[in-house]
Amino acid sequence: MRELKIGILSRLPDSYSCKRLVEEGTKRGHKVEIFDPLKCYMNISANNPSVHYMERELINFDAIIPRVATSVTFYGTAVLRQFEMGGTFSVNPSGAILKSRDKLRAHQILARKGIGMPVTGFAHSTEKIDDMIGLCGGAPLVIKLLEGSQGKGVVLAETKKAAESVMEAFKSLNAYFLVQEFIKEAGGADIRCFVVGDKVVASMKRQAKEGEFRSNLHSGGYAEKIKITPEERKTAVLAAKTLGLKVAGVDILRSNDGPKVMEVNSSPGLEGIETSTGINVAAKIFEYIESLELKVHHSDKQRC
Repeated sequence: MRELKIGILSRLPDSYSCKRLVEEGTKRGHKVEIFDPLKCYMNISANNPSVHYMERELINFDAIIPRVATSVTFYGTAVLRQFEMGGTFSVNPSGAILKSRDKLRAHQILARKGIGMPVTGFAHSTEKIDDMIGLCGGAPLVIKLLEGSQGKGVVLAETKKAAESVMEAFKSLNAYFLVQEFIKEAGGADIRCFVVGDKVVASMKRQAKEGEFRSNLHSGGYAEKIKITPEERKTAVLAAKTLGLKVAGVDILRSNDGPKVMEVNSSPGLEGIETSTGINVAAKIFEYIESLELKVHHSDKQRC
């Protein structure tokens, strides 16, 4: 395998995920560099689209691994799009990241494909709260801010009155939110399926701590390795593919009606999945990149 020049777009170079990607890529004989997307600047032109960083022009990259934080989605995907304009391959395309980050749009796309999800409601006005609650099966309900991540901005309303109060509070802040049925039989647990290419390479069960319904590890949940069913595997791969993602964390709830996709994450963390499963997920990402016939980019310009 020839040496590849790979860039990682991330604001967190010291995070577990970035360190593991650099470590694994270097071990496999590749040159791996991390760039803060907010410190990148661009020349937007038809003849010579380029990305610059710390007075360097970033050229001759074979691939980009985007780990763009939710808070910088707009600028981060703009930088990634500039790399794509120059012909550089991105593990996750900028358009796919944007679709996955827009929770409402992502749900609509997945629903159109017939992928199972919790019944979800969305409205601009709170004048018909009772009807909205009824559409989602009544209380208890889960109410999610569209801009939330890692379990933040997610509320379990256990009664109709509580649901009304939360919805009215969110609307008073001009915040957009989704209303979803609560899958009681999931028991405060979900399954994170780590998809690379067209395969689930690792999966873990995340269990919420006592008294909590959010299973996110950032919220105090714990994880353990789990064997998923063929239906869950198929659902996870299809969800990632439908949004155009090649590396994704697909979160699934086990319900009486089969697997329900809760969310598709375009920048899934590696620490929880590698620690709980013992699988070298970073290596799986590089194996996927290496399996592609990436073009060698030649340039008359001085190499970085």
